[in-house]
Amino acid sequence: MGKTICLVGTFDTKGLEFQFLKNQIESAGVSTLAINAGILGEPSLLKPDISAEDLASASGTSLAELRHEADRGNSVAIMAKGAAQIVRQLWSEKKINGIISLGGSAGTTIATTAMRTLPVGTPKVMVSTLASGDTSPYVGTKDIAMIYSVVDIAGINSISRQILTNAASAIVGM
Repeated sequence: MGKTICLVGTFDTKGLEFQFLKNQIESAGVSTLAINAGILGEPSLLKPDISAEDLASASGTSLAELRHEADRGNSVAIMAKGAAQIVRQLWSEKKINGIISLGGSAGTTIATTAMRTLPVGTPKVMVSTLASGDTSPYVGTKDIAMIYSVVDIAGINSISRQILTNAASAIVGM
């Protein structure tokens, strides 16, 4: 049986970038499992295997409730908790072999919370706008490979294309 890499992220705002990352990983012959943590709207490009509603439910709430509250900080915390529970379960059931994500502050918080539930040695890659600074709050005591995005994660351009291709190659090679 081949490898499966989990993609966790906000597909409502970063769908194009996650679709590009997914295509890069799958073109190397590796399967993906996509988890949407975005609450602002429905994913337009990348259809998730696990929905934002599933993450909210795993945290004891609903997506409608999070949208109604419109509290970004609370929403990030709730989605991070749900992502962590689901990712850990997928790993325990041997459904994923590694995890990759991309994002700014919210996406990085959600994804690295999930990544930290996995044991040392499990491949973990985070492409982040925050990776040029102190990443200790995101990495903790885990072996998360942080890759600086160089540019804001807002579309595919000559720089983001190379960074995301490198990140995909890194997770595939781990």
